[in-house]
Amino acid sequence: MLATVLSLLMLAMLVLVAGAAYLWRRGERKRPTLMVLLALVALVNVAIWTLPDKSGVAPASAVLR
Repeated sequence: MLATVLSLLMLAMLVLVAGAAYLWRRGERKRPTLMVLLALVALVNVAIWTLPDKSGVAPASAVLR
């Protein structure tokens, strides 16, 4: 279940960046900036869950046990 959530979060991040690029080309500035910021927050969340700590265990793998 966690793998599915992380995968959907990565897909949402890609869609947010693509949508921000589209809006940026149309001349908007505020919404695309916020969309990129949200995509960065999503990326940091995925990194927190998947990157291992000092002991070499990722939080996601600890949850799956």
